[in-house]
Amino acid sequence: MMNSVIFCDFDGTITETDNIIALMKQFAPPEWNGIKDQVLSQEISIQEGVGKMFSLLPSTLKEEIIDFLKETAIIRKGFADFVNFTKEEDIRLYIVSGGIDFFVYPLLEGLISKEFIYCNESDFSNEKIKILWPNSCDETCENGCGCCKPTIIKRLAHEDDHIIVIGDSITDLQAAKQAHTVFARDFLKEKLTELGIPFHPFETFHDVITYLQQQRVVKL
Repeated sequence: MMNSVIFCDFDGTITETDNIIALMKQFAPPEWNGIKDQVLSQEISIQEGVGKMFSLLPSTLKEEIIDFLKETAIIRKGFADFVNFTKEEDIRLYIVSGGIDFFVYPLLEGLISKEFIYCNESDFSNEKIKILWPNSCDETCENGCGCCKPTIIKRLAHEDDHIIVIGDSITDLQAAKQAHTVFARDFLKEKLTELGIPFHPFETFHDVITYLQQQRVVKL
């Protein structure tokens, strides 16, 4: 059995849409859009951009935001089966997310234990929402990731592991560069194509399961 370890993004990957973008569209003043564009163009870091966007929102919106995302966020087809598949094959599965604890944990409840989730944290004690960064970049990463996926991979993956990254956005790009196998959607797919980095497109998590079985990434 090959030792495989999976690092899977949350927003836009496990969920069908990006939850930060969805809640900004619903609750933030118009200037959030310019900040988002600066992040996507890599003009500012992800950490700076996400911090700035949430600082536009009053802390009093906490429960309203959580309720909104619980009602609107859709888990991508096949994810529950995928979680069961990783357990059956004894593959370590970590969720590494640029999302925030106050919505990531509730949306994954019953699917993934908190100990396997790495995401940003939040502070609602002030007038505006403040984002905290418990998984920020180590000394070898200068990208200002916020939740630094390369740093987490280095910490959790063993030297002989086959590293699998699943993602959809700019937040997954640096992690994809460290992986042996990448599953990509949307913006990540465009960036990897541009950079000539190989990947496998997917629509549902059943696609991921099928590929891992067919390519014998799981069993030798």
